[in-house]
Amino acid sequence: MNQVQQDRQAFSWPVRVYWEDTDAGGIVFYANYLKFFERARTEWLRSLGLEQRALRETSGGIFVVSAANLRYHQPARLDDELLVTAWLQEKGRASMTIVQQAWLMAPCTKELLCEASVRIGWVDAGSYKPARIPPTLLETLK
Repeated sequence: MNQVQQDRQAFSWPVRVYWEDTDAGGIVFYANYLKFFERARTEWLRSLGLEQRALRETSGGIFVVSAANLRYHQPARLDDELLVTAWLQEKGRASMTIVQQAWLMAPCTKELLCEASVRIGWVDAGSYKPARIPPTLLETLK
């Protein structure tokens, strides 16, 4: 992953760093980037007209994270304004890979802080067994 990929059509979600996001050193706790990425993926789905609760109720399935690979470049700090992106890199019949990045949005600068490749699987909401993503849902994902 690199900055060139950021220039592709990506969904963007603004995030402000709050006190609760930081560790004792005053920087964003490393695991909180996963929360930022989760929120951006959820809002990306909403932007496509796909609410996760409604998906569960209408299709009987849900998305779950099956793998996440993160790389940290620079720390974010209290009160920083971030832009978290998400775009579909690959989709299959039962899973997809989303590329995500967290950018520091400061005056006159845009700095990559963290990037991730997140694999999302579709499972039956009752049994949590892998299942195929409904075709109409696959068509909506772009």
